Amino acid sequence: MSEGRHVAIIGAGAVGVISAIEALREGYRVTLIDAGEPGGEQAASYGNAGWLSSHSVIPPAEPGVWKKVPGYLVDPLGPLAIRWSYLPKALPWLVKYLLSGWTEARVETTAFALRGLLKDAPQLHRKLAEEAGVPELIERNGVMHVFPSRGNFDNDLGWRVRKRVGVECLELSSDEMRQREPDLHPRYTFGVVVEEAGRCRDPGAYVAALAQHALASGAKLVRAKAIGLKLSGNKLVAVLTETGEIACDAAVIAAGAHSKRLTASIGDPLPLETERGYHVMIENPESGPRSSMMASDAKMVVNWTDKGLRAAGTVEIAGLEAAPNWKRAEILRNHLVSMFPKLPTDIPASRIKTWFGHRPSMPDGRPCIGYARASRDIVYAFGHGHIGLVGSARTGRLVAQLLSGKPPEIPLAPFSPDRFL
Repeated sequence: MSEGRHVAIIGAGAVGVISAIEALREGYRVTLIDAGEPGGEQAASYGNAGWLSSHSVIPPAEPGVWKKVPGYLVDPLGPLAIRWSYLPKALPWLVKYLLSGWTEARVETTAFALRGLLKDAPQLHRKLAEEAGVPELIERNGVMHVFPSRGNFDNDLGWRVRKRVGVECLELSSDEMRQREPDLHPRYTFGVVVEEAGRCRDPGAYVAALAQHALASGAKLVRAKAIGLKLSGNKLVAVLTETGEIACDAAVIAAGAHSKRLTASIGDPLPLETERGYHVMIENPESGPRSSMMASDAKMVVNWTDKGLRAAGTVEIAGLEAAPNWKRAEILRNHLVSMFPKLPTDIPASRIKTWFGHRPSMPDGRPCIGYARASRDIVYAFGHGHIGLVGSARTGRLVAQLLSGKPPEIPLAPFSPDRFL
């Protein structure tokens, strides 16, 4: 069925390049379309925290979060900030966001769905990294969550739900945590380790290596901005770009936060929003964690990368066009120094790198993976939000299965674009 067919994949981020690799396995001719450099700083994949957290199954909204919305509106530097000027445009998405986590049962439904998407992700990424010649970039050595108290963990709905969907964790007392992480601030007195999880030592380099692997395996890369799709009846004819048409038999929309206008152009107005994220990275740090970790009080992931110690997190709802608020990156730096007191407070600016980018997010915390209504020649694979890197490995496999008409390896009903149409 796939032999000789040409698939155009719009977007050369983690999802796009892995979809290309998997489509090549199925015998497709593949063209990647992206105006930017695969793995470049413009991409969400580049700025990812680097976690391969197969336990990231909890949607962003949980019961009662609606009570915090007024605070989000008045605090531009909080863990989740909403710019007043963007509120009217974001309001329909925010309503869906709040409703998706209105009850614990809804959270659990999403958690079971995401568990299927993310389970075994570190192993899948390790295999891809080996194929691409960069096995050292993927490590499967667990991740740690740290809490100021045992009560913070026990009262966290997310951890109760994770247990119900099969996530196991090793609990650590204050002394056990200190043995593992001697530089961590003593205010953290309880921790858990999720041993199945892993990390990526350089997300940008990893995506770039996967793209090179796809090209070496026969894919082509067209550096252009996709602006639409050309259909004849229910058959795809071409992808339209700013530099011309690319004839193809099938297409994958994996353009991250820029996917919304492409789906709307063919009759699928999907509620995709950008959760703008920041990271700060300290080169040659004097101190830090021995393992990758998340601090529950700062809502921040800390991860060693080959380029330095990276802290990433927080969410800003302000759209694709607004200028970044670099004070949000400064807060991440302050949290990092607070977590590890041996880090100097006067680190030279030349050793501190900051980044800002766009997480593509659906309001219910689940990506869109499925067919367009206009044509089964078009597959959607976007909206992964906080799980783009970890979720990309299985998403790429699912894309290839959808293209070929094979039964998907996990149930795709929870990810169907139709749930919003």
